Amino acid sequence: MNSFYFLLKKHFFISLITVSILLLSACSTENNDNESVNTVSYSDTLKIVSGSENKSLQPLIEAWAVEQRVKIEITYQGSIDIHRLLQQGDNSQFDAVWPANHLWIALSDTHNLVKHEKSIMRSPIVLGLKHNIARQLGWIDTPVKIQDILDATTQGKFRLSMTSATQSNSGASAYLGFLYAMAGYPETLTQQHLDNPQLQAKVKQLLNTVNRSAGSSGWLKDAIISSPERFDAMFNYEAMLIEANQQLVKNQHEPMCIIYPQDALSVADSPLAYIGAQGENSKEALFLKLQNYLLSKTIQTKIENMGRRTGLLGMEVQNADTAIWNPDWCIDIKRNIAPIPTPEKNVIQAALNLYQTDLRKPSLTIWVLDVSGSMNGAGIQDLKTAMTTLLDTQKAQAHLLQAGKNDVTYIIPFNHEVQNIWEVQGNTLVAQQQALKNIQALQALGGTDLYGALTIALETLKKYSDNNTLWNYLPAIVAMSDGRSQPTNYAVFEQRLNRYNFARDIPIHAIMFGAADKQQLESLTQQSLGRLFDSQGDLGKTLREAKGYN
Repeated sequence: MNSFYFLLKKHFFISLITVSILLLSACSTENNDNESVNTVSYSDTLKIVSGSENKSLQPLIEAWAVEQRVKIEITYQGSIDIHRLLQQGDNSQFDAVWPANHLWIALSDTHNLVKHEKSIMRSPIVLGLKHNIARQLGWIDTPVKIQDILDATTQGKFRLSMTSATQSNSGASAYLGFLYAMAGYPETLTQQHLDNPQLQAKVKQLLNTVNRSAGSSGWLKDAIISSPERFDAMFNYEAMLIEANQQLVKNQHEPMCIIYPQDALSVADSPLAYIGAQGENSKEALFLKLQNYLLSKTIQTKIENMGRRTGLLGMEVQNADTAIWNPDWCIDIKRNIAPIPTPEKNVIQAALNLYQTDLRKPSLTIWVLDVSGSMNGAGIQDLKTAMTTLLDTQKAQAHLLQAGKNDVTYIIPFNHEVQNIWEVQGNTLVAQQQALKNIQALQALGGTDLYGALTIALETLKKYSDNNTLWNYLPAIVAMSDGRSQPTNYAVFEQRLNRYNFARDIPIHAIMFGAADKQQLESLTQQSLGRLFDSQGDLGKTLREAKGYN
């Protein structure tokens, strides 16, 4: 009897294993572009680095991953981080890249990592303007040029916001459009155009009307939704404006009119490309399967119904759902969108450097840095390394974050009291060397009083407000802490916020490091419309990201 049960159990387990293998095999084959068959295992994980503008598509991808019983991990980074990753030939972290625009692949793929690049969707970079302002300006159903926008902003007709041209694709695309328009829309933009003083002066004049900058298109869109009273207009993707309008209307706020600059339209083509290591056949097959899914007719229709254009010639929207492509928002689905010509790589690189050093609105940045005792050891060393990257011109230039000649930087290290206030004017070598010397001398000691340091930061900005020069800059406070601040000086800080009429308009960005109190830092960013950054152990990357917001 025992031997019978033993044979029965053995037969059962052999059958179960056989069925499982057959089921796995049936579900895990897929043809790649060369029509060879590769196995896609349930245990496969595809890691994608993507621009923030693709976040809205994540539910579509997650649903597919569940159905396929695979894992898709998406990390959202700015265009410059994706550019750097490709430029360095680093394909160890990710299997695929999904930037907003092909230009970042063309500019960066010097190691020939990219394979199977295909555009998933398209979205023009447009101006979103509050509907009542657009009506007052007579811009509804009327061609609008970049010169018209320049005239209106210099006359104070509206407050303009956009992302940084060196940190975000929407900002870079808008900026290249400005250059192209002010050059008289030539066959292509050249270095000779960039060297033209008249062109530089006009583009600089437009950029100097920017009231608010950001390092992320998605974050800027969310900021306008949460605080519409602080914004009038933004350059962003048409898709981001559609998403913003849906939420603004839902929240009973005025929607934006979408303006298509007649002489400066750039288009984000959202290419998805494989960069995985050679020999990773199952990963490559999984990537191709995902790409084919996103390009399938059913999913392309869903993507179009999310405010993205999927047509190729002219990018007209067929059978548009007017709840999405709402004509009351000035959306033009019949427009034949002809994007500006993409310049040569060296011209793009030169244009971005020119933006960062000469043309953008100057930054007025106050770094409030925690050097309390809990930062001792690796913490203080990470802080010194990160600040050195930002203050050293050559290292900063690698991230397109080098200081301009009119930038002003203050560094306020603090523990239980403010340790010092260091000022860096412009980008001269002498000023940088002194700042680096001061940073390297920092020591981690004592307790933590963030609010006292923030009070000093506001008082520093008051000097600029008093002489009416504050808004000649893009001001921002970046506060970094690795612990919970003592409440000693909170009342004084709050008093300054309420007393100084400029204070509520200064973004306070906060960086969490170590055991920082998230709730404390969140309250700072929410009241000032700043952003909370979580360093997650990489303080250098986080400080660079925060700097991209002004």
